[in-house]
Amino acid sequence: MNLDPALLEILVCPQCRSALFVDADAGELICNACALAYPVRDDIPVMLVDEARPLGEAAAAPSP
Repeated sequence: MNLDPALLEILVCPQCRSALFVDADAGELICNACALAYPVRDDIPVMLVDEARPLGEAAAAPSP
């Protein structure tokens, strides 16, 4: 997954507007506030709530 750092700085969760964290291993952008994982397909983030995968509490990315 190769995302432009400038793009990552401006992307937010479309549901709650919280910051997103990269999970490069899973190819997802994670919102800890909503516990949603947004897929990244062909290096393009899919920022649709309907496409997001719900996370379990244990699977949420750690806060910085």
